[in-house]
Amino acid sequence: MNMQFPNIAILGRHEDSRVAEPMQVLTRHLTKAGINVLASESLQLGLVVTRMREADLCDAADLIIAIGGDGTMLYASRLARRSGTPILGINRGRLGFLADVTPDEMINSVEQVLQGNYTRDSRMLLEACLHTDSGKENTAFALNDVVLQRRETGRMVDFSTRIAGQYVNTHSGDGLIIATPTGSTAYALSCGGPIIEPQLNAVAVVPICPHTLTDRPLVIAAEQAIEVVLLERDETLAEITVDGFSMGEIRPRDRLVISAADQRITLVHPPGYDFYGILRSKLFWGRDSRNRNN
Repeated sequence: MNMQFPNIAILGRHEDSRVAEPMQVLTRHLTKAGINVLASESLQLGLVVTRMREADLCDAADLIIAIGGDGTMLYASRLARRSGTPILGINRGRLGFLADVTPDEMINSVEQVLQGNYTRDSRMLLEACLHTDSGKENTAFALNDVVLQRRETGRMVDFSTRIAGQYVNTHSGDGLIIATPTGSTAYALSCGGPIIEPQLNAVAVVPICPHTLTDRPLVIAAEQAIEVVLLERDETLAEITVDGFSMGEIRPRDRLVISAADQRITLVHPPGYDFYGILRSKLFWGRDSRNRNN
């Protein structure tokens, strides 16, 4: 057996029975194969594994196997950003654009990967830096998207955008999504954004419920920095979220700068991975709506 992954970290919400069961099955299988299985101190598997702080898993592991939904994959990407540890996703969520291996295929797919039959899929990250009017800076990284959105108010937010230093538009609406190709099938898609093929070095800029119907999504080269400034408006309250996690409040005259990060995330896929097949499956493409049995 190929031993390029002698240390494998298992990650997932063990409180969920749908996750705990495949996690236990997989851990037993890997242990019998001579793999050193790593898990966080809080993970309750009822099996003998190497325990450590969750923050240290990626430094010690050669591969992360994340069991859950795309939220678990996003969390794994946050842990793996610095180390570059590749991630394999087992889907126990709803959609599974990132976690593409089904539980029925789990053991066979993992075996294929252990034998060296897999592909590496490099995904871009966004770096978001909030420059406050008081001079402070806060930085976060996103595999999916960076979102500016109104908060605790029924009023719209007004903001302006610049791309590569050039003024683009002054917007009114519920906010703005800056999405990677990976994130183009997430929140941005529900707001009318385009689907971007994962290997393209591009970013989608998607308004959320714009007041002006001609305020349309843009696709730009990833190397161009995007600057967003919140404008003064009575009772304006807005926040920034990065992959669904709050980065904090943004105030008028603060600057949010988003650009492609230097680091990237590596996903591992077993043989047969098909991005367009996943789209057909999750978005119900290619089905004849006239035939309910299709």
